[in-house]
Amino acid sequence: MNYIDIFLEALSAEKGRSDKTLTSYASDLNLADTSIDGGLMKAKETDIQNYLSNLPDKPSSIARKASALRGFYKFLMLEKIITSNPTANLELPKRNRTLPKFLTVEEIELLISSAGDIRNSLRLRAMIELLYASGLRVSELCELPTSAILGNKLLIHGKGAKERLVPMHDAAVHSLNKWMDMRGDINSKYVFPSNGKSGHITRDGFFKILKKCAVLAGIDPNRVSPHVLRHSFASHLLAGGANLRAIQTMLGHEDISTTQIYTHVLPDQLKETVSKHHPLAKNKGK
Repeated sequence: MNYIDIFLEALSAEKGRSDKTLTSYASDLNLADTSIDGGLMKAKETDIQNYLSNLPDKPSSIARKASALRGFYKFLMLEKIITSNPTANLELPKRNRTLPKFLTVEEIELLISSAGDIRNSLRLRAMIELLYASGLRVSELCELPTSAILGNKLLIHGKGAKERLVPMHDAAVHSLNKWMDMRGDINSKYVFPSNGKSGHITRDGFFKILKKCAVLAGIDPNRVSPHVLRHSFASHLLAGGANLRAIQTMLGHEDISTTQIYTHVLPDQLKETVSKHHPLAKNKGK
């Protein structure tokens, strides 16, 4: 019986994991299964530790493989297929997480205003406004269906088929409405349609026009990408005193630790925010 396949089927059916994630898990688990003597079903804690320690991969890649193994053995424990979890005390090399890049508020404003100098400027401006207003992933933006627009909110189907409702501020709503008016009633389910095979603007297509927009705005194009706009959204919200859990929800992060990376980005602004808003800081002042 192939327990790896059974685990992957459970991930797909119960957790709604994407095909990309399932393919990654399958590759990592099958590699471990063939590399460890006796395979994963007979592996002991030392076998798993030695296997991961001898991988030539980067720490981030090893951590991903370890995550797949942890999930696999956790599943086997829950199903009572095994009685001992060999990954229970797993030790991994520490990951050096790079801080996210972001633009200043002034640079964002320059970028938005420069969108008016690009062909299809209304579309580009709406896309930039939505990224910065709602922190969407670039795939969520490019594949956004018209049915997702709910007044001043967007209903997003994110990773793992999870839904989240994200707000838009007035400027973003205005830009989106202007684009939709110009777009008209065409035969496409996408907010940003194209004549290509996908039926919507592609990530690469958006990436290229965003770079051109950066040049017009006088910003180094190497500092500008859809992901940088998403990071800017989160960083500026946090610096303005927004709740970390709220930002986690809007970004669609499954784990709060992923969102916590932004607490290291703007230390001066964050210290000021804590001084102003934290109850203990206020009491100290008294």
